Amino acid sequence: MRRLLFIAPALILILVSPKLVGWLGAALMIGGLIFIHELGHFLAAKRMGMPVETFSLGFGPRLIGFRWRETDVRLSALPLGGYVKLAGYNPEEPEAEDPHGFLQQPFGRRMLFYSGGILANLATAVALLFVLQVDRARATPRPLPSPLLIVNVLKGGAADQAGLQPGDLVLQLGELAFPGNPSEAARPYIEARPGQAIALKVEREGRPRELVATPRSEAGKGRLGIEFGTSKVAYDRRSLAWSDVGRGAVGALTESWNMGRQVLVGFARLFTFQDKLGEIGGPITIARAGSQFAKAGWEQFLFFCAFISMNLALLNALPIPFLDGGHMAILLIEKVRRKDFSILVKERILTAGFVLLVSLMVFVLALDVWKLNR
Repeated sequence: MRRLLFIAPALILILVSPKLVGWLGAALMIGGLIFIHELGHFLAAKRMGMPVETFSLGFGPRLIGFRWRETDVRLSALPLGGYVKLAGYNPEEPEAEDPHGFLQQPFGRRMLFYSGGILANLATAVALLFVLQVDRARATPRPLPSPLLIVNVLKGGAADQAGLQPGDLVLQLGELAFPGNPSEAARPYIEARPGQAIALKVEREGRPRELVATPRSEAGKGRLGIEFGTSKVAYDRRSLAWSDVGRGAVGALTESWNMGRQVLVGFARLFTFQDKLGEIGGPITIARAGSQFAKAGWEQFLFFCAFISMNLALLNALPIPFLDGGHMAILLIEKVRRKDFSILVKERILTAGFVLLVSLMVFVLALDVWKLNR
């Protein structure tokens, strides 16, 4: 069963670009999350008693692999995602024969197969956040001298209009240098200068930039509409206690819920054309960000992995033909109408979904290339 996970050239970019210092971490993240997604489908198929012919990372010609029982576990030439193919049946080929009775399986079992990858990615996100939350429960942060990290920028605010973005590292804020001054010095400095232009030197994705922002006057105080944080933090950790596990579980579920809502809001903004072109990221953006987080430290890297895993889960759950959610939607509609679609109708639905996904892939790839050249 094939998946388009929108990571088509990501591994290629990682392997050929010497600028991506954390290429190994990004490659492991992308390959690992694809493997987990397909493993979810594989385990669901085995739970149904269905033989799996192929478990592949990538598409196209087989490069290397091994046989495990009846399954050819392989690494294929084209890093376009991955797929699990049931023996004698492929949901993307409605006219294919079904010698092992997949179509005769109960509704619930077929839904479980289609949702296997989604559930696997959701579980991965929750598990990673659980590890982070348990660690945070026993850790006390200790900021280190470092550049000033921009955590959030208010839409339409002075900082947004000046071109500042979340993730930028502020090296110079007017007369204040970072490192060299405590992060707490930034806010009073800005508040004391309403209406006065402030020169900033920032670092974005390893490249220096010089910008000018003018704080707006609110109740006589300057406001840029920006939230700062420290980019380097050390943690003093005490011994693990059982209470940390409970707090970690609650924190992981809460953060997973909030992360899922954030991802869905992002999809809604994308499909309603509310996002600016510069805010949309594709596979190259994911690869570059993954390499940066891998370099930043294991906490930031695991959080980013959880975020991407949540994105993959909810993306594949969308009711778009050719994705898992599309197959589930077709199955649900057939259940409600108590009649299967004809082979011709299914072929047309899947073809339309394939064209939509390829078009979207080309679009986000073009945006990624455009942002690389900015």
